[in-house]
Amino acid sequence: MSATAKNSNKVTVATLKKFKQQGDKFTMLTAYDASFAQIVDQSGVDVILVGDSLGMVVQGHDSTIPVTVDHILYHTQCVSRVVERALVIADLPFMSFSDTSRALDNATRLMQEGGARAIKLEGGGHVIPVVEILAKHGIPVCAHLGLQPQYINKLGSYRVQGRLEEEGARMLDEAKAMQDAGADMLVLECIPSKLAKEISQSLTIPTIGIGAGVDCDAQVLVLYDVLGISFGRIPKFSKNFLTEAGSIEAAIKSYDSNVKQGKFPASEHSFD
Repeated sequence: MSATAKNSNKVTVATLKKFKQQGDKFTMLTAYDASFAQIVDQSGVDVILVGDSLGMVVQGHDSTIPVTVDHILYHTQCVSRVVERALVIADLPFMSFSDTSRALDNATRLMQEGGARAIKLEGGGHVIPVVEILAKHGIPVCAHLGLQPQYINKLGSYRVQGRLEEEGARMLDEAKAMQDAGADMLVLECIPSKLAKEISQSLTIPTIGIGAGVDCDAQVLVLYDVLGISFGRIPKFSKNFLTEAGSIEAAIKSYDSNVKQGKFPASEHSFD
């Protein structure tokens, strides 16, 4: 197979935007190592996120705060070496994008050294200049609104965001501003399903829900939750797909097909 033919099979941000235009849902899962990444990739999942959630599910911390750029870089290298089709996105961890210069330097490392093909970052209106500078330098950006785990020390607990009318209106405005700044996609975490639907219908870029209802353009979960091997409290929005599947590969394929058929998330995985 020629390099051109092989590259034509790769999922890109343009692919994801085309999915949205066509009304086709897509899937994202986290992965942090080569073995799991290869299974996820071969199971048909479209996007692999090397998330700072590794701080909790891999490193054993009680939050994502201790995760560093070097940690994300190492795990992104592990994942990108084996992935052939899926779009690999790397998280910018806590305080690694506190200004545009620092954000550009760290995003560059994750792409040049880590092999990521897009970058994700948390934050509302104050990170729009960061989104804009990354986009101007050819770095695909996945923005992240709603519950933002990097803000846990301000929030005090992991809880649903955007239930108040003024909060929802602000989130919608921020989502549009992210798109205008050049974001290529947007994660919506732990927000009411109705608000997620409104935001998704208002944007031309795809939305990726986690605890945000079935009307987002895509869904993302932590791989370990999909396999039922996470420790501690299991989030309401998660589902153990391994119980009925019988194997890791079958569980991931079940997650992928359930999302693409609109069967997951169900109402019990969503918030009013």
